[in-house]
Parts: sequence; C-alpha cells; structure tokens
Amino acid sequence: MTDDGADDSAGDGAGDGAGDDGLAGERAVERRVVERRVVDRKVYGRRIRRGFLMGLLVVVVAWAAGLVGAWMGVRLAEGNRSPARVASTLGLVRVEPRTEPLPALDVFAVASTIAPSVVNVSAITQRGELVGQSTGSGVVLTADGEIVTNAHVVAGAATVTVRVPGETEPRDAVVLVIDSGRDLALLRIEADGLVPAQFAAPGDVRVGDAVVAVGYALDLDGDPSVTVGIVSALDRTSVDMTKALKGLVQTDAPISSGNSGGALVNALGQVIGLTTFVAIPDVGSSANSVGFAISNQELLPTIDRLRDATNGSAPTAGYLGVGLADRFDGGSGALVAEVEPGSPAAAAGVDVGDAIVSIDGTAITGPAGLMATIRDGQPGDEVLIGLRRSGRLVSLSATLARQPAG
Repeated sequence: MTDDGADDSAGDGAGDGAGDDGLAGERAVERRVVERRVVDRKVYGRRIRRGFLMGLLVVVVAWAAGLVGAWMGVRLAEGNRSPARVASTLGLVRVEPRTEPLPALDVFAVASTIAPSVVNVSAITQRGELVGQSTGSGVVLTADGEIVTNAHVVAGAATVTVRVPGETEPRDAVVLVIDSGRDLALLRIEADGLVPAQFAAPGDVRVGDAVVAVGYALDLDGDPSVTVGIVSALDRTSVDMTKALKGLVQTDAPISSGNSGGALVNALGQVIGLTTFVAIPDVGSSANSVGFAISNQELLPTIDRLRDATNGSAPTAGYLGVGLADRFDGGSGALVAEVEPGSPAAAAGVDVGDAIVSIDGTAITGPAGLMATIRDGQPGDEVLIGLRRSGRLVSLSATLARQPAG
C-alpha cells in the first residue's frame, strides 16, 4: 500500500495519467521531507508539493494570514449564523492530574472507552475541473458536535462530512476555523448526545507509557482501527513550509494514512495527543514505527484559541525577525542565518551565526521549536534569548512585535 491515496485512484479517471507522471517527478523532492501527512488523499490530476524550507523567517505570515482569514469569514457570516457555525459553549472533559500510576494496559477496555469519541472525517476539494478527496479522523470534544482534527485533513475543502461511530450515513460538517501553522482545525456537526473524549492532564505522560492509537486507518469500512505501542519520546519538533510543531509525542504505535486527527490515548482511555504524521525514510536513512502526535500541552491551549477565533477574537502571533537553519556542529538549538533589519531580533543584538539555544529558560532543540515558541508569544511580550556566540553563552532580551504588513 502506498501513500496519500496513490493506492486508490479509481472512481474518477479524469487526469489519472497526468497525476502519476507528476508524482514520479515530485517524489525526489518529497524524499527530503522526513515526515508524511497521515491522510488517505485521493487526488485526481495533480498532487500538492510539500517541502522543507530551512531558511524560514520567524514571521508566521502564512499561519497568521490563515487564522485571520478564518476569523474574517466568521465575522462576515455572523448575520446568518446557524448553531453549527459557532464554537460549542460546553467545556472539554479535562482530567485532573493523576495521583496514582497508570494501570496495566487492557487494549479492549481502552478501545471500548475511546472508540465512540473518534469519528471519520471526509473532505472533498475542487480546483477547477480537478476533484480530490482526503480522509482522516477526528476527536469529539463536546456532546453537541464540536470536533478537532488536523488542518491538513480539511484544508481547502469545498465540503466536509463526518461519520459517527455506529452510524452508516455521514453528517454534514462546518469547518469553524483552521490553524495551518499548528495543523489543527475545529469542526461542528448538528448533534446531541455524542460521547466527548477525556483529555489527560498535559503533564501526565512519560516516556515508556503504554499507548493506543485509534483512527480510521486507510479509510477502511466500519469502526476505527486500534494499534498499540509506547511513548518513545517527548517534546519532539517538526517544521515544513506550512507549519511548525513543538511538544510532539513520539510513539511506535503504528500510524497509517487516515489516522490524522485520531486519538493517541493512555491506559485509561484518556487522550494524550492527536495523531498527526509518521516519519518516512530519507536518502541514506531508515525509519520504522516513528509516529508523532500533537500533545495535550499544545493541543488544549490551541483549542481554546481556535474557539476564541470562531467567536470573533482576532488572532495574533509574536514576531522576532530571524531566518533560521539547523546546526551542523552536533549542538542543539537553531542557527541564525538572517536578521531582519529593524526587527526585535536586530534591536536585541542578535547576529547572524548565533545559535539560539533557549527562550525564557526553555531549551530550543531546533528551528521548528524556536519558530513555534515565538509564534505562540504575543506582541509586547519580553523574552529572554539564550544563545551561543563564539563558544560563549550570551543572554539577550527582546520584545516581540506584531507581524509586519505584507
């Protein structure tokens, strides 16, 4: 079985040959990206390129623009809102921090607990005569139909439907808001009596904990698929042209196309993260059972921000003004490749060649972590930058600014 819908292109023959030829050429470029979006995407005629851009400025133009666009759309629709076009007023089911160890894993019991809260998500995209379909999973947040999934499952969708466990027919869904930079989206369906998932306290996850991944792998018929593994690592990061993710949970629980937006849960059936992508082999390397989920540490605050955006709160993001690259000397952190004139970084005294290793005392493990940390800040926030310069540790203070226009 191959990736992202290449395994199943039947049903609409228009453009199939052109799509296959284009895919072959783009494969060589895509091998540079050590991740795969876990979504069973059937695109007829073309495939959207995904790449890795090392010299990204910490300006989050696309991310801020995406959120602002979604916010503006909500504001324009206010005069004709239906209940399904606003965020739920119900709270999420957040579990208090545990005081006792997790029990031994009972997979059947865990699956029985979480399966009613994991839904199938299907999106139809159309660009001119080109029609495509992407499928993934989602996690129920509230009994009245609010659902979280990955942004890449529903991005650019003309229509979105959701199939609830135990039902044969899909329900129409509304995309409330998308945050491509954090790869998260909120959906809403007309419903009552859904089973909301329980979310573990963000700190209640350890390396070695047994976990279960639940989602609609390969868009197979019937109930969601269940796979088992452990937490392999915490606080991983990832970046590509559309997003920067930090605080990721790494797991060896098998994750397949269609699992995007599904649940990664602990031995109590409580969500600890949203399954998002898997690593793929690069030239000269190999990867087996290396999957990633957006942790509750990042997921829960983002859900709150997305809810605010649907209710008319304009999104903001921090701006530092540096271009970044990986360090190639074996050290951690992010190498400064460019400093924007007049930016907060320039005012603070950051130089090209500096290696930023911490922000406010929190370690920075790579460009993705720095980009996501600055993005999560607010204009006016003062941050303490720890960096390495000519072998010395230097501390600088910078005041984040608002993203410049254009």
